[in-house]
Formats: sequence, structure tokens, C-alpha cells
Amino acid sequence: MTRMVRDLPKAHLHLHFTGSMRIGTLRDLARRHDLPLPAALRRQWPPQLSGQDERGWFRFQRLYDAARACVRGEADMRRIVREAAQDDAREGSGWLEIQIDPTSYAPLVGGITPALEIVLDEATHASREEGTSVAVVVAASRMKHPLDARALARLAARHAGDGPGSVVGFGLSNDEHRGMTEEFAAAFTIARRAGLASVPHAGELRGADHVAQALRSLAPDRLGHGVRSVEDPELLRQLVDRGVTLEVCPASNVAMGVYADLATVPLRALLDSGASVALGADDPLLFGSRLADQYESARQDHGLDDAQLARLAKASIAASRAPAPVRAELEAGVDDWLGTPAGDAS
Repeated sequence: MTRMVRDLPKAHLHLHFTGSMRIGTLRDLARRHDLPLPAALRRQWPPQLSGQDERGWFRFQRLYDAARACVRGEADMRRIVREAAQDDAREGSGWLEIQIDPTSYAPLVGGITPALEIVLDEATHASREEGTSVAVVVAASRMKHPLDARALARLAARHAGDGPGSVVGFGLSNDEHRGMTEEFAAAFTIARRAGLASVPHAGELRGADHVAQALRSLAPDRLGHGVRSVEDPELLRQLVDRGVTLEVCPASNVAMGVYADLATVPLRALLDSGASVALGADDPLLFGSRLADQYESARQDHGLDDAQLARLAKASIAASRAPAPVRAELEAGVDDWLGTPAGDAS
């Protein structure tokens, strides 16, 4: 018998705002606002996706945009933050860093500043009331001009902090095939000077060369995905030596066609290399699985025992921007979980 992964304290470092939505919430918002949803989000859920070619990425982005279009104002935005906190709390996550590009919602609430402040305010309230602490990562988009990224970095810097309801990191997301990584370096410099973690996406849809570009240009503390660094042992050694944590999202890797199934995601190879790995759910709305499912896959598909799962959880906590007392409490909880006789956890 084994311990329940939902009871294992952990931090969640890779979750996108729109993609965090419950499918039921999305359908409810679509009804409330009288908006159409593609069939893949109405009845064929989770959708069949692939990001390995232009057509596959277009389908992913089309579904993501359709979901985002159902978010029509402040109340909807607050609901998403609140439900993300509730879902994480049920899965043992004591610290969540939810990622958002506020420009996507700016037209609905009067600008990028109000859009971000709504999310931060609800994160503050949810942190007090839902059993998990919520902070925010502001993410620029590769699809937009690097000057837009600088504006976002300056906004993020103004709200930088080290506790719930604060901006704790700056990211770069969207199609890895778009944009020149080095052109976003200035934005990341602004963010780092404000004390924000550097957390760009790299190394899922593109290979190890893309990870190397991010390592050279953006000085990452963590990498969103980074899983394909395993294709270059020397690069992987550099990541280990620099202490860069990889936010590995197995369900995303399979849904996007990077790996054939969960068993072929190279989680063990990354761990055997000494890499710091923090499991994440990425976009549960489109991939159909949440954080605890990623830990269950580590157990079932990769044979990790409870001690190894506990080390994964501690790696996520250590790589987070949670305040020291929160990290200490979560780490103590991991030790308590491991000390509970197998089969007795509930």
C-alpha cells in the first residue's frame, strides 16, 4: 500500500491562469455570456492536441483563445483565481504561483494595471481563506513585441513581493517557435533587478538548443518545461551546476505530442542527472489532469517510491518563491507524510 499523493505537501510552480479553469467553470461562463465553445470543449474533452507542427499548435491556441474569450470581467477573473486555489488546496499544494499575461484581460477591466491588481487582490483573499497561498508570475508572450515584454516587466516590478498576493516571478510563454529569445533579455533584466524569479518557457516544443538560448540570454532560475535538455548531456550538466529547476509537466508533454505517453517522459533521466524537478499541471483545462495526477504518474509510470516522491515535493518547495516560514512548514509536512505508515494516509 502507498500514501496518497494528494496528502503530500508540495508547491505548484507551473499553472497558467486561463488553463487552470475547471471545464465546468468554462462551460458555465460560456452559457452566462452566451458565447459558443468548440466541440472539443463542449463534449469531446479533453481535446486531442499536438504542438509538433504548425497545424497542431494552431488548434491548441484556438481552443485556448476560445476559453479566454469566455472570461468577460473582474468577477470571472476572481472566480478563476479562487477556484485554482481551492483545487490546489485539495491536492496538497500549499503554495501556488499562477502565471498570467494581464494584457489578455486589460480591455475588459480598464488596462493592464487593473487586470493584474484584480488577480493579486483575489490571490490575497484566497490565500487567507482556501488553505493554499497564491502568488503570481507575470508572463510576456513570444508572439508580441519585446517592448511589450519590457512594459510588463516594469509592471511586475512595481508589484514585486515575497508573499501571497505578490508578483514573485517573470516569465515568457507561448509558441516556442516564435520570437527571438535574446530580444527579451532586457525585460528579464528589469524583472531580476526587482528581485523577481526568471522563469521563461523553453525546451518542450523545441529541443535542447532552445534551452541553451534561454540559459544564455535570460539567466533563468527555473525553466518552464526544460524537459528536452535531456537531449544534450553537457547542457543538462550546466543546468544542474547552475541550480536551474525544471518545471516538468508530463501531461502537457504527452498532449502536445512531445512524447508518446507518460512512461516515455524522461523524468527518471532528469532526476538521475541530479536536476531539480518541480512537477506542474500547466493547463488542466486542455490537458485533463491536475497537479496530483502528475505525481501519480511519477509513481505509476516511472516507478518512483514514496521517498522519491517526497524529494520531488521538497524540490518544488525549495524552488518556489514562498517565504521561508511557508517553505519550512511545507517541508515539515513532507516529512510527516513520509513518516505516516503506508496505507494510513487519507
